[in-house]
Amino acid sequence: MAGTFRTTVDIAWPYLRRYRKGMAAGLACLVGKVIFATLNPLIIRDGFDALLAGFAIEKLLGFGGLLVLFGCLRGIMQFYMRLILVGISRDVEFDMRNDIFGHMVGLSGDFYQKMRTGDIMARATNDLNQVRMMLGPGVMYWLETTLTTVLAISVMASVDWQMTLIALIPAPLISLVVVYFGQKIHKRFEKIQEQFSDISSRVQENLNGARIVRAFAQEEAELKKFEVLNQSYIQSNLGLARDTGVFYPLLQALVGCTFLLVMWAGGWRLSTGKISLGSFVMFQTYMGMLIWPMIAFGWVVNLTQRGTASLKRIREILEAVPSISAPQMPVSLRDVRGELVFENVSVRFDDFVALDGIDLRIEAGQTAAIVGKTGSGKSTLLNLVPRMIDPTGGRVLLDGVDLRSLDPLELRKCIGFVPQETFLFSTTLEENIALGVPDASRAHVEGAAQKSGLSEDISNFPDGYGTMIGERGITLSGGQKQRTAIARAIVREPSVLILDDALSSVDTVTEEKILHHLREVMVGRTALFVSHRVSTVKDADVIFVLDQGKVVEQGTHGQLIEQGGYYAELYQRQALEEELEQAS
Repeated sequence: MAGTFRTTVDIAWPYLRRYRKGMAAGLACLVGKVIFATLNPLIIRDGFDALLAGFAIEKLLGFGGLLVLFGCLRGIMQFYMRLILVGISRDVEFDMRNDIFGHMVGLSGDFYQKMRTGDIMARATNDLNQVRMMLGPGVMYWLETTLTTVLAISVMASVDWQMTLIALIPAPLISLVVVYFGQKIHKRFEKIQEQFSDISSRVQENLNGARIVRAFAQEEAELKKFEVLNQSYIQSNLGLARDTGVFYPLLQALVGCTFLLVMWAGGWRLSTGKISLGSFVMFQTYMGMLIWPMIAFGWVVNLTQRGTASLKRIREILEAVPSISAPQMPVSLRDVRGELVFENVSVRFDDFVALDGIDLRIEAGQTAAIVGKTGSGKSTLLNLVPRMIDPTGGRVLLDGVDLRSLDPLELRKCIGFVPQETFLFSTTLEENIALGVPDASRAHVEGAAQKSGLSEDISNFPDGYGTMIGERGITLSGGQKQRTAIARAIVREPSVLILDDALSSVDTVTEEKILHHLREVMVGRTALFVSHRVSTVKDADVIFVLDQGKVVEQGTHGQLIEQGGYYAELYQRQALEEELEQAS
């Protein structure tokens, strides 16, 4: 428990510290509210004793007026206490959500391969809400109940310490109940949050893969899987409800026992003349005041256990370290020419070797093509250039500078990258194309769309460049998605242009149009592209053939044809396929 508390403080305090002035004001209101509430029973005691000594309307109005005044002041303090402290918890939630998102944006791709999207969403929403409840109402009521209990017991002890000791007899038992059920609730809630993540992941996967589910008629199967997860989630929540259902009544029963003890002891001492009627009423009033703190303490324990369990899950995201990061003293990029050199580069993923001792040079302004069988390491090679991954051996140089000496953000600003798997955001076409250049003009966007062969398609859309393309570009065809991604890379006017099989979803006629415009774009720029079509790569300045992570051939189109290796076989096979298509 102590370790959990320290972890909670370590993570939460930097956020709360930003609002320390507001916290101080809120705590001042809390203290004022508790003090005014604690003074009420004293006024009642003095009023009873004074009126018993001799009734007078002036006394009644005087004590009554004091009670009304203190009640109003208590209400005002309580209002501002809740407004300030609960408001700060909302501000902390806002800050923490921004930090979680900002941290996740900076994490490397391998993090998202280990943690599911649904799990991340659950932590950034449901878990964050539990943390807010702990830092807002949880902290507020914990302080209020603690201060109320301390002040009330202190006043009671100053009046009659013996009766106060009798009232505290059930306290050790109450503490044991709180600790026992607190631990059970914590463990159960950790399990519930994990199950909620499983449900979120299942829903997210089914929504993203809705077409596949329908195509393979797996609706019933997926419903059954979801039902199993949902039933397990319900059972865990019912277990938590049973624990809390026992916890709160048991706590109230112990509080009731305390009340009965005070009634018995107070009545006996009143009958023997050891305390006055006013003091007896004061004791009863304080015990009435302590009922809520004792019950609220159980609720606060529940909130705290939920919040610490959720904070632990959020901590796993915030403490994740990106595998690709900037060095402490990054080299500044200036006037990038685009010369790329791979020196004995190797990339290993666990026991799998993706690249093995790659040595190649691409001169500034050259167009280099990479071909090879599926799984030969083509995409891995391209991913090294924008530092999506780092080599496990050797180094990659840009204009003579090791890429690991550069800040990835600065490096990527001079690179236009079209990945193998196109991703588009659920916004307009224009915003998707101008993603890397937020201040790009409409003319700039239209020029990039024309060079990517997309402008003719856009002219047929009802809203043109303002067309909303839906989640992941669902309203576009595969070829239109790829051309949008190409336009996105072109609009940046990068020094290095990378196309990872970016023309695989377009027909040969469209491909030729795009290549014609790309040749103009590539002038003066270093370009690397992967393709399985010889027609795409034949005009490249240099072609590299990969096989099992090694460069097995390199040269121009003509030189590779003469060598009679894999590239020549690929050329002959595709030429034959084209002849057969034309003949048919």
